[in-house]
Amino acid sequence: MSPKRTRGQNAGLTRQAILRAALALADREGLKALSMRRIGQELGVEAMSLYQHVDSKDALLDGLVEQVVTQAAPLLTEAASWQEALREYAHALLRALLAHPNVVPLVVSRPAITPGNLRLMEEGLRVLRAAGLPPDRALDMLYAVTGFVVGHVAVLAAGGAAGGAERAASGSAMRDIPEPDLVETPLLAEATRARRAQPSSGTDRRFVFALEAMLRGFGEPCENGEP
Repeated sequence: MSPKRTRGQNAGLTRQAILRAALALADREGLKALSMRRIGQELGVEAMSLYQHVDSKDALLDGLVEQVVTQAAPLLTEAASWQEALREYAHALLRALLAHPNVVPLVVSRPAITPGNLRLMEEGLRVLRAAGLPPDRALDMLYAVTGFVVGHVAVLAAGGAAGGAERAASGSAMRDIPEPDLVETPLLAEATRARRAQPSSGTDRRFVFALEAMLRGFGEPCENGEP
């Protein structure tokens, strides 16, 4: 651990450094470990020094959500279509959330409005607007994809602090139903066995299936005739 610095030695401390330390601490020990005192210890500074850059615990938690969400690569300006842009965003966000399973409950519970998150949304809207989509429809699409990805990872992580985190980190699908439990459900048994027989691609097939269905649905005209 670094020795405590005096007030004059804290000039190099930044919001980004504080948030990185908070994320690393949450990854190692979970959200309960987060406190200004612990983060100060991680950085070798007094806890009060952090408030010069992060003015409250709520701002710290919002910044932590920002750290994870903005790890999702920006929507690609070179994408051949808006479908490809949204697909890339969804997979990037999935990877970012799976890399930090301890922070997933925070992402679910805090729709953090921070400059970093707003810039990410603005970039997404710019790409979708350039593809001919009206801003309000583009925003609905971004919210839908983000909510789907966050919900998918939350289900993976819902099995408890240990097992759920392991499933979330590995990106594995929901657990298979044991064979003895399928005796009286022949259709479910047939579907489960067929699913087990399929070769693993390393990607959650349920996630891909649902995402592709969502993207196809976005391409259908709305009731008011919009694309």
